[in-house]
Amino acid sequence: MSAMRVDAKVVMLGKESVGKTSLVERYVHHRFLVGPYQNTIGAAFVAKPIQVGEKVITLGIWDTAGSERYEAMSRIYYRGARAALVCYDMTDSSSFQRARFWVKELQNCEEHCKIYLCGTKSDVIEGDRSQRQIDHHDAQDFADEIGALHFETSSKTGNNVDELFQKVAEDYNTTAFQYMTAEETGVDLGQKKDSYFYSCCHNN
Repeated sequence: MSAMRVDAKVVMLGKESVGKTSLVERYVHHRFLVGPYQNTIGAAFVAKPIQVGEKVITLGIWDTAGSERYEAMSRIYYRGARAALVCYDMTDSSSFQRARFWVKELQNCEEHCKIYLCGTKSDVIEGDRSQRQIDHHDAQDFADEIGALHFETSSKTGNNVDELFQKVAEDYNTTAFQYMTAEETGVDLGQKKDSYFYSCCHNN
């Protein structure tokens, strides 16, 4: 099998249940699946081509497990990433603290990785503003402090999801590409799983 070339390695980080998998599902298939997802174990991978001007850039997206017991494993997947979507649930204050943890990790271990701060579940906030636990200005101030772009998104409605990934691709278009092959990542791209992406570590 020939190796798959991926231009931009992107990693999704954040507390479990913040909606990382839903974000990728919305971006890849433009849909929102109702009902609980099976928690990601280890990480899952999907490659998605995106048009940027006259170029086509393929994003290689790693959706990592949010559970703290997989924390050490998540470090494996963000190695060499040049973009990280650090996600927090706008209705869960503890998820924002977890986002701060991942930002610090990236700053210490992957200084060349560009960070995008991503608030999820904006549809819930729009339906009931009392559900917001993370003030927009506080999140924006944090993003400014770390030099990150800040997006508030909804996987349910699609709000800002395409714009987020488009921005990642556009930023790659102005920097050196990173290349990744199936052999380098150890992922068998010929083994499809039940979801849209290929799971690296999963339940037996």
